[in-house]
Amino acid sequence: MKEASFYKKLDEEKVKCLLCPHLCQIQEGKTGICKVRINVKGKLMTQVYNRVAAIHSDPIEKKPLYHFYPGRNIISIGEVGCNLGCSFCQNYTLSQCSPETNSRFLSFSPRQLIDYALKTENNIGLAYTYNEPFTFYEFMFDCSKLASSNGLKNVVVSNGYINHEPLEKILPFIDAFNIDLKAFNDDFYRNYAKANLAPVLETLKHIITAKKHLEITFLAITDINDNPEEFSNMVDWIAKELGETVPLHISRYFPAYKMTNPPTPVSTLESFYEIAKGKLKHVYLGNLNDEKRSSTYCPSCGNIIVERKLYTIKANVLKNGSLCGFCSAETGIIL
Repeated sequence: MKEASFYKKLDEEKVKCLLCPHLCQIQEGKTGICKVRINVKGKLMTQVYNRVAAIHSDPIEKKPLYHFYPGRNIISIGEVGCNLGCSFCQNYTLSQCSPETNSRFLSFSPRQLIDYALKTENNIGLAYTYNEPFTFYEFMFDCSKLASSNGLKNVVVSNGYINHEPLEKILPFIDAFNIDLKAFNDDFYRNYAKANLAPVLETLKHIITAKKHLEITFLAITDINDNPEEFSNMVDWIAKELGETVPLHISRYFPAYKMTNPPTPVSTLESFYEIAKGKLKHVYLGNLNDEKRSSTYCPSCGNIIVERKLYTIKANVLKNGSLCGFCSAETGIIL
């Protein structure tokens, strides 16, 4: 174990975690909502430092990030625990378990992980993903700092439920984010994710202010967050507060964990795609084999500049870095 960052001692037996907006007050021997930060004799400790529960080499498109080094791979790591309690979680076997109930941990120090990433072919860096990476903040911070100093890129795939100070501290070492924006009303967050919407919106704005690459994922869940008017309001907010060039990934839901609603109708996804395309430059459909709505189009001339099939790049006509191969317009894609 390692002493956690961002907490304060309230008395001899209780500490207050300051990492995320839950601000858990934790008694001796107990953990916070995330299940991985424990009060040990008045010190808040992380139970997952140097412990990796999942590690794979993935296409960067799988994060999903479509405008950040398309066609390259990235080492993805995850641990256990989450500060949300989403009843529809797709990775619940990691996010909703505790360190004591997981038997798949591998031992990696930050140095070992960076060495592994440097030796992996076609690899651009590290992605912190699978469970909520901010719950293993200390390990992610040390890894990202070391990765950055070794010329590697750092990617965070997160629910965005993080306080300002810890986010500010790690931002210099993170190159790109994909943030789940799960809905655009607070009732959804309270009832289905055990959290609140406002801190997520603040995180999104903070990332943009810091000029970090940002993409957003929205999982459309049947009969839960698939109201067209609410979705349109969300897209309006993205365009106004974050910018119309922020890529939005609209993903198809399938029953998982505690949620048994039927899979999202394809017609709903197609309708949401059209709504978003009227306000944002780059919109994608996920969890579908839809090449048309997975490919990237030049915002100037409208031609396909990165053609995809699922997570595979079929064609890339960018030139001189991120310029469109047809009209030479700047696309904003990072290469």
